[in-house]
Amino acid sequence: MSLIDVKSFAAGQWVTPDNNAREIFNAVTGDKIARAGNAALDVEAMLDYGRSKGGPALRAMTFHDRARMIKALALEIGKHKQALYDISFATGATQSDHMIDIDGGIGTMFVFASKGRRELPDSHVYLDGNVEQLSRNGTFLGQHVATSMQGVAVHINAFNFPVWGMLEKLAPTLLAGVPAIVKPATATSYVTELAVKIMLDSGLLPEGALQLVSGGLGDMLDRLTHQDVVSFTGSAHTALQLRSAPHILKNSIRFVAEQDSLNASILGPDAAPGTPEFDLFIKEVQREMTTKAGQKCTAIRRILVPEHQSSAVIEALSQRLAKTVIGNPQVEGVRMGALVSQSQKNDVLKCASLIGTEAERVYGDPDNFVVKGADADTGAFVPPMLFHCENPDQATIVHETEAFGPVSTVMGYRDIDHAVALANRGEGSLVASVITHDPEVARSVVLGAGAFHGRLYFNNRDSMKESTGHGSPLPHMVHGGPGRAGGGEEMGGIRGVMHYMQRTAIQGSPDILSAVGRKWVPGSTETSAPAHPFTRSFHELQIGETIHTKPRQITVEDIEHFAHFTGDTFYAHMDAEAAKRNPFFPDRVAHGYLLLSFAAGLFVEPNEGPVLANTGLDNLRFMKPVEVGDSIKVRLSVKHKTPRNDEYGEIRWHVTLTNQDDELVAEYELLTMNAYERQS
Repeated sequence: MSLIDVKSFAAGQWVTPDNNAREIFNAVTGDKIARAGNAALDVEAMLDYGRSKGGPALRAMTFHDRARMIKALALEIGKHKQALYDISFATGATQSDHMIDIDGGIGTMFVFASKGRRELPDSHVYLDGNVEQLSRNGTFLGQHVATSMQGVAVHINAFNFPVWGMLEKLAPTLLAGVPAIVKPATATSYVTELAVKIMLDSGLLPEGALQLVSGGLGDMLDRLTHQDVVSFTGSAHTALQLRSAPHILKNSIRFVAEQDSLNASILGPDAAPGTPEFDLFIKEVQREMTTKAGQKCTAIRRILVPEHQSSAVIEALSQRLAKTVIGNPQVEGVRMGALVSQSQKNDVLKCASLIGTEAERVYGDPDNFVVKGADADTGAFVPPMLFHCENPDQATIVHETEAFGPVSTVMGYRDIDHAVALANRGEGSLVASVITHDPEVARSVVLGAGAFHGRLYFNNRDSMKESTGHGSPLPHMVHGGPGRAGGGEEMGGIRGVMHYMQRTAIQGSPDILSAVGRKWVPGSTETSAPAHPFTRSFHELQIGETIHTKPRQITVEDIEHFAHFTGDTFYAHMDAEAAKRNPFFPDRVAHGYLLLSFAAGLFVEPNEGPVLANTGLDNLRFMKPVEVGDSIKVRLSVKHKTPRNDEYGEIRWHVTLTNQDDELVAEYELLTMNAYERQS
């Protein structure tokens, strides 16, 4: 059988491996199946291709354009899931593992596409935070903005998730408007190559937006500039070598790292045998030990349980592990496949031996276990191995050595503070889980261990049916951790996009800030509406378009009618003497919601038109009470426009209410959905 040539896609061309390519082996059979790598790749041409072609094309697109592209890419990959499943079996992974990798990656792209449309503007500049008033009269303001980096993102990915590992980096990168050069781990690069080919063949990506290095990067990292970004997933040793390179340090090149992590799971002191929490804990630990054969950066390596529960946990967990069928992942009934390679197998066994110097192996014998449908020697198989460390306070190896496979160690703790101290011995982890039904236990862990972990996962009988699991990073939440975990924060919604953008402080007049952000800033130029704005379609309305209403006087009859009609007879509206005793009110005052209702009556156009619905209001503030005899008038300005679908978009209006002395009474932002075209 001829070897598969795993190609690179460089500067617009597919490049086959050369004579120096690395060989790749089937993890299940040990057969040689592929080769990857070309030492002659023109890395400078690749960087130039991304910077000169991909970058400008992506930056010309708005955030919404990029989000739609990401969604389309996810749909395209979804059409080819079966081909990706089929080729992934050679990595040793099971069908369930494939779904975590492939379906998980597709789902991550969908989330970023949705967040891009919902949380980013249909523009090119992201406004980060509120406008800051830097002068007394508001003529000089400040605003933080973020714009796309003008280089490339080099993604160096691990072997365990050849699809998800790429897509969880690629989605925020493309959303930020930055081209990517993807370098997968060679051992599973053939899976990544197929996913990249699917995306490139779709024609959805601009030229230069995505390139692939199958094999080594050569001296690419030495050619980066301060506009480039490196995002790395892998060992702490490799991360240290890369991020401490003189060229990286000299040019302050952004380096995002997700690396080793000795994650812990804590069985709460309340979770005794027989409780739903105890059963959940055993299930979660077994799943995390065996999913992807333990080859997960988020897998549970340290199992922290009350000292008096150690025996019960070991017994229950051993019984559950014994039901895990190991073998060829294409054989029915197999629940755990092989490690990715013989090299990885040797590394796991070596680390397990080290752990064995401080802990007793209580389950799993690497020299005596059953493999279904495959040869235990030619394939990269190991059994789940459970250790018990009786003296975790004196131990060091169990807190420092990660066997990147189905290996975990049970440790007893005296109280929750002791459990936290043991969890923190990992010196920085991606995730720690706590199975407890006691909210105070959860609070204690957050206060004690939050600074040492990127994510704290709590689960119990109330959330177990819908929870996603200890080892499931979600695109909505940050994935990373401090210390030995690398200090990076991937994903996390729009936070992940910010890795590939530059935050800049903009200072200037209201008109300058409005022009830069395409969002009307109070104090900037107003334009008179040629017709009532509620009669104008989404596309007709312009930022800053404003109307001023006539005033309306507030009477005592208005206040009393509103009070009795709504049932809101709060004393400040109904009892003059009581109101005067309140430090906020000079006399009886109008209800705040009465003022909002009157404001709507002043600016609403009642006839059928482009305004389809009022969907809410934001940032409501009441600044000055309105007494009987006062009058109010309204200024309504178009603040921001956001397309939502093919039929309508959201208009954000800035609304101010002022009294007869032009003093600000109330301020808020009104949200409406407006049709793109006028109603007939």
